Amino acid sequence: MAGMTSSARPLLNRRLAEFGTTIFAEMSALAVRTGSINLGQGFPDTDGPEEIREAAVRALRDGRGNQYPPGPGVPELRTAIAEHQRRRYGLSYDPDTEVLVTAGATEAIAAALLALLEPGDEVIALEPYYDSYAACIAMAGAKRVPVTLRPHHGGDAGFRLDLDELRDAVTPRTRLLLLNTPHNPTGTVLTRAELAEIARLAVERDLLVVTDEVYEHLVYDDAEHIPLATFPGMRERTVGISSSGKTFSFTGWKVGWVTAAAPLVTAVRSAKQFLTYVSAGPFQYAIAEALALPDSHFTGFRDDLRAKRDLLASGLADAGFEVFRPRGTYFITTDIARLGEKDGIAFCRALPERCGVVAIPNAVFYDDREAGRTQVRFAFCKRTNVLDEAVSRLGSL
Repeated sequence: MAGMTSSARPLLNRRLAEFGTTIFAEMSALAVRTGSINLGQGFPDTDGPEEIREAAVRALRDGRGNQYPPGPGVPELRTAIAEHQRRRYGLSYDPDTEVLVTAGATEAIAAALLALLEPGDEVIALEPYYDSYAACIAMAGAKRVPVTLRPHHGGDAGFRLDLDELRDAVTPRTRLLLLNTPHNPTGTVLTRAELAEIARLAVERDLLVVTDEVYEHLVYDDAEHIPLATFPGMRERTVGISSSGKTFSFTGWKVGWVTAAAPLVTAVRSAKQFLTYVSAGPFQYAIAEALALPDSHFTGFRDDLRAKRDLLASGLADAGFEVFRPRGTYFITTDIARLGEKDGIAFCRALPERCGVVAIPNAVFYDDREAGRTQVRFAFCKRTNVLDEAVSRLGSL
């Protein structure tokens, strides 16, 4: 290019320079190129309820949402979100001032962090974390401070939060805690006792909290999802985020939401209006109907996924992986050290050629790459026959 010299400034701004292409894009492309079963990216291989799909078609045909919907979201959906929070958790939000519809949870997280952070603020997040967290904190000019969930082995294998480590991570510069439970990628669901401690810490140190609760309906065994906003002193300092994609298996519609006290929603909306302004017009009407589905939909969906978790977890254990059986989400984290493997990224790049399955290396979710070096994540939100075939292929390892 004329005029470009070797000392020219890079095109990408330095806050984003470390991020590059997301691992999901790389692994999904690898799945297509090799014809492999994609247990990497977390999207179902079947659509959600037929009546909800038809509700979207009806909205399109009736001309509802084909033009710009209202900035905060269509009233029907905001009302349905408020009703869902009241019915499930006893949380009361005003649909007009305390609910905001977003382009998926990803935009909700971005808007919340861009709105609430100043350059130099510190944000504590539970590591390993979903890759958009680090990028959004960087875009806001803030500094991320990871608190690592540590693997526990044996009969009750899983990942645990060290509450002392969390408390020690708070400094005078800490502005915000970014909390994800049920937790992707580890499948950990924070307990009532852990959440009560986190709430006490937030009140004591006057911290804001952004909670990513997109897997709220996907909890198994004796786990229970409890929104942090239900704890004393937390409603006025918590930005709750969820979305329809994971609960209703329409991930491409990108309908997410924020529920929070009015001043927080006003702040988040101020950033959100300059990101997408609005999105997903006709789909908002459909998701309003989805949130009103009977409890049997939610329990049936959860039970189906629990059976799929058990199928894949058993297959992975038989293939020689150490399996951390998740208590939430639709992901299983494994450790490949027992297979004689030392590097999850290299393992995942080679796996499609070795046995025709794609997974995601957890190391990409860590600042401390060493902590997650031998961890690999598999998604089980697929048809049972696909999981059976994946288990059969993994058996060849």
